[in-house]
Amino acid sequence: MLYLASQSPRRRQLLDMIGVRYEVVDVEVPEVRVPDEPAEDYVSRVAREKAGAGLLKLSGVSGALVLGADTEVVLDGDVFGKPADHAHAAEMLARLSGRTHRVLSAVWCVDAGREEHAFSITEVSFAALTASQIEAYLAGTEWQGKAGAYAIQGRAATFVSHLSGSYSGVMGLPVYETAQLLQRFGV
Repeated sequence: MLYLASQSPRRRQLLDMIGVRYEVVDVEVPEVRVPDEPAEDYVSRVAREKAGAGLLKLSGVSGALVLGADTEVVLDGDVFGKPADHAHAAEMLARLSGRTHRVLSAVWCVDAGREEHAFSITEVSFAALTASQIEAYLAGTEWQGKAGAYAIQGRAATFVSHLSGSYSGVMGLPVYETAQLLQRFGV
């Protein structure tokens, strides 16, 4: 049985979209970057820790396969994470304005005897945003709890002038890479 170690409604939506049956396992993993840790290593480590924490929580469940994922926005070597508040979100969006950033998504699958992962890097170019566009976007709530302070599947889609890579990876789960990974586990 597949278990998703994530609170993200988007990850559930994307798994549902591709017809994967799963259950959710609730895990708490600190998302703290180690000093000088490369962004790719950080994203992969957090995704692996989520999957591992889920497997530990299911230690009595025979045949459990746990999927963990993490997605981060990276610009100029800075990992943006989720905004702490409105002002932090405005700062993030102002930095992304008129620039191309990377969205890193790591997915790990672990079971009692094996672990494998997949990785997605997507380049996202934002149009130049005015202060009033940023404020209008932040007047809503879709930015809350989102890496980089935006939800590409929502109103922020109007900010994106170009995307190269996985659209679903920007949402939080690169569907192609995840499907390939799950197939290797017989799902």
